[in-house]
Amino acid sequence: MTYQSPISPGYSWYEATVGERPEYPAFKGNENCDVAIIGGGFTGLGAAVHLAKAGLRVILLEAHRFGDGASGRNGGQLNTGQRSHAEDHEKALGFERAKALFDIAEEAKHHLLSFAEDNNIDIEYQKGHMSVAHKKRYVKDYEEHPIAMAERFGYKHLHFMDAAETAERLGSSRYYGGTYDSETGHIHPLKLVVGTARVAAQNGAQLHENSPVTDLRHESGKTIIKTAAGQITADRVLLAVNAYGSEKLEPQTASHIMPIRSFIGATAPLGDADVLRGGESVDDSRFVVRYFRKSKDGRLIFGGREAYTADNPGDISKHIRKQIEEIYPALKDVEITHAWGGSVGITLPREPFVRDVMPGVTAIGGYSGHGVMLSNFTGKLYAEAITGNRDRLRYFRELKVPAFPGGRQFRKPLLTAALTWYAMLDKI
Repeated sequence: MTYQSPISPGYSWYEATVGERPEYPAFKGNENCDVAIIGGGFTGLGAAVHLAKAGLRVILLEAHRFGDGASGRNGGQLNTGQRSHAEDHEKALGFERAKALFDIAEEAKHHLLSFAEDNNIDIEYQKGHMSVAHKKRYVKDYEEHPIAMAERFGYKHLHFMDAAETAERLGSSRYYGGTYDSETGHIHPLKLVVGTARVAAQNGAQLHENSPVTDLRHESGKTIIKTAAGQITADRVLLAVNAYGSEKLEPQTASHIMPIRSFIGATAPLGDADVLRGGESVDDSRFVVRYFRKSKDGRLIFGGREAYTADNPGDISKHIRKQIEEIYPALKDVEITHAWGGSVGITLPREPFVRDVMPGVTAIGGYSGHGVMLSNFTGKLYAEAITGNRDRLRYFRELKVPAFPGGRQFRKPLLTAALTWYAMLDKI
């Protein structure tokens, strides 16, 4: 029987093609550890690898299965830098901090690729990424961005594409220009999840699926974590649930990270169709961004429809097909073989949320659609800080990430109204 995630709708192309997906036992009993990790996505698993390698006793609890959340169901795009452009960070934070954040993101990119290679994880990496303008008035910003990146931040792998080059590379005349990045690309994210879990277990981390946490409290200098079948006493805790489940454990993370639903479809292999002949990934300039890429077997993996409630559309593929058709009219009747969705954690300024939310408890999440690359590496940065190596995680801690307005009762309606407004502006 095909497994259906209880927290994310649809059966993904990733699940259909991941190969072996080992299961890990539910937690039971009473145990002590140096670090307990709640959440088995990229952040939690990445931290588990590096903490275990450093010789710490690590226990990781995942409420469902590894990859059921955003880490295993996302668009697979790495991109370059942080969610905001480096030159925008420079205006807000100054050059030194902006450069440090950019350098961390570049190291994160190279770490992900080398980690996969060193551990024989076939993540199906393909080079090449385009960011494209869906409105003519945005083109000037796209033209200036590669210049700033080369001159201010030493990144010389971006070039501006005019409308003709954009159309040629995309196989669509829907966009007015953009940038081409030759030193990033896209991956099969669920293969990375499965592989990272394997490496963590091989290095001694104790991994448990189907182990939701029912209570989290600080007591006598330790943190007590309860599940339905046991209890863990930990010196330190990493709360890495992102868009899933923090509200029941402690209030700060839930007030700063808001879940939104995002949906993706995979077409049948396109054969000779004039669509992304170079096999790149793409994101566009809409506030409700459309992101798509070409898989190694020639499918269009297309995401774009967002929902600001926990509701799921009755037919995900119907909505995805409509957006595909806007960009590629010739694919109006293309077969969509898989359609799925999940929740992505966003913050108000679209910056990661890193904060000590209780004594000994650090929360990390809110990558706002930029987590494939950053989340793996923040897990490593957390391990560095815990083991006393160096505290580069402070660059994220120091970011000003306010809570969503409205409190627990009104923040979701206010966010829905605001995001709906910005989505309407995409059409103007």
